[in-house]
Amino acid sequence: MAVSMLALASASTGAFAQDVKEISFINCGDELTAGYAETFAEWEAANPGFKVVPEIVGWGQCQDKVTTLAAAGTPVALAYVGSRTLKQFAQNDLIVPVPMTDEEKASYYNYVPDTVTFDGTQWGVPVAFSTKALFWNKDLFEAAGLDPEVPPATWEEKIAFAKQITENTDAAGYGVVAKTFDNTMHQFLHWVYTNDGLVIDADGNIVLNSPQVLAALTALKDIVPYGEEGPTAYEQNEVRAIWLDGGVAMIEASPGAAIRAEEAGMNWGVANLPLGPDAKGPGTLLITDALAIFKGTGVEEQAISLAKFITTGDRQWDAEMAQGLTPLRPLHSDELVAEKPYWKPFLDGIEFGGPEPLFTDYIGLQNVMIEMVQSVVTGAAEPQAALEKAAAELEQYK
Repeated sequence: MAVSMLALASASTGAFAQDVKEISFINCGDELTAGYAETFAEWEAANPGFKVVPEIVGWGQCQDKVTTLAAAGTPVALAYVGSRTLKQFAQNDLIVPVPMTDEEKASYYNYVPDTVTFDGTQWGVPVAFSTKALFWNKDLFEAAGLDPEVPPATWEEKIAFAKQITENTDAAGYGVVAKTFDNTMHQFLHWVYTNDGLVIDADGNIVLNSPQVLAALTALKDIVPYGEEGPTAYEQNEVRAIWLDGGVAMIEASPGAAIRAEEAGMNWGVANLPLGPDAKGPGTLLITDALAIFKGTGVEEQAISLAKFITTGDRQWDAEMAQGLTPLRPLHSDELVAEKPYWKPFLDGIEFGGPEPLFTDYIGLQNVMIEMVQSVVTGAAEPQAALEKAAAELEQYK
């Protein structure tokens, strides 16, 4: 009898274990995002029969692993991806749409839903948001004869200030980002979106070769003589390190630079990105990462539910604050700025900012844009010629 009961119990336990469906989730980074363990447990309690199984993958390998698994027909249910990849995933029928209601769209800051949208459909749930602002070293401004409390408000002033700093101190005036790295494109797009420019319009037309973008590329060329030596060797975090060490006076960076500047005991300030002649107001590149739901797992509906559960209300806000990310929604923004005033320019730039361009081949887009920037920064090409070449090449990747 005892043996029979034990066998029955074992069989029942096995049957129960088989009834639990797993929702595999790739979380990029070195550790599980703060608060996610508790969030998963809360969601599982409300959705019996399903178990969230996260896998932590380093930033350098995360995107490639997600893509490789999906292309091989063994996708994870849910994955953290750069929103720029969504168009390619969708056009290859690897992910399912996640349409937003008007109420859901309205809950986000301007343009955030656009970062996951093409053909009028949303293809992921925004999960992380990045904006940039101008940081300056007040001591270097003062040493150069500039007012340390007055940052440049326009491109013209930024170039003039950089020149004055370079000529009157041992530091470079401005941190130029031009390494063969994705944020070289991102840094250039800050120039584009502070002059009302675009790379591709809503109808899918390449509009890179425009007066607004030409002005941006020309301004970048004009500031290079007042940047750090050999800018093609530096990506944004490396330029930030030079700024923290007092080797450059101005950089464009995320809120994390404020935390590091405070830790370093710097005399620093932060302001809206300087504006080009055609700007309509404060702008910045609006980069998001998203949670994508992959096809063929049998748990697509539950994965969508989990993605929305993770990214709503105070759960999302708390995760953003723990990571130093720009909030996706203006949920507690007034209180945030009141407590930490340095957040204001990161929020101000959203109104006239623009999303990372969605291309079918985002690697192709990235490579063309990096090559364009590097050719101008090194003097290998003039801005107009570089712009025409890049615009023509982008046609094959849209």
